[in-house]
Amino acid sequence: MRFEVLPAIDVADGRLATYTSQGPMPSEAFSGDPIAAARSHIDAGARWLHVVDMDLAFDGEARNLGVVHAIAGLGRPVQASGGIRTADDAQAMLDAGARRVVLGSRALADEALTLDAIRRFADRLVVGIEIDEGRIRSRGAEPVDLPLAETLGWLVAGGAHALLATAVPRVGSLDGPDVASVKRVVRSGKPVLAAGGLASIDDIRAVRRAGAVGAVIGRAALDGGLDLAAALELS
Repeated sequence: MRFEVLPAIDVADGRLATYTSQGPMPSEAFSGDPIAAARSHIDAGARWLHVVDMDLAFDGEARNLGVVHAIAGLGRPVQASGGIRTADDAQAMLDAGARRVVLGSRALADEALTLDAIRRFADRLVVGIEIDEGRIRSRGAEPVDLPLAETLGWLVAGGAHALLATAVPRVGSLDGPDVASVKRVVRSGKPVLAAGGLASIDDIRAVRRAGAVGAVIGRAALDGGLDLAAALELS
């Protein structure tokens, strides 16, 4: 699988937002137009875009399907995320134009539901693995706290196509990736995307060396701290 760098666009109430591990809710740090941000990422060379519905993640209501649809219409495949808990949530994102969706970690509390979604959506579903202190600890509404190794075991046995490993304490921090956690998830044998703390080209190279097949870049792609065009050349 070709390594991909996916710029992230976090959306709350139709506007750009961001989330950090220091706060319980997203804040409108970038106060801008997510469609314009998507166009900018495409102009820099992005082949994929990662769109996060913060309202679904924190309030349980998908209020940004129109934004997903508009961004998907720009001609690049969209990976939609943000607390997707059910097959209906996933289908709504796909119907809005997403190429694939990320099942939120909260869904992992229900093994039967998760395995059904894996069977139903196959390679259009990525399973989110939010890692905090060696455990799966989801953010947003109704958080879960699950053992990492055991959960990875049944996900692999159940045929999960790919995983998104997010270092929760590093989200929005620009403090660099949790390479050790990426390696733990990579050992599952499934393709792994890495997220959380990525701030530089060296950070992207680090998760690639750790075995990740992709990197999701959030805040660093928006605040100008990362030369996104140069980062995308790693894809």
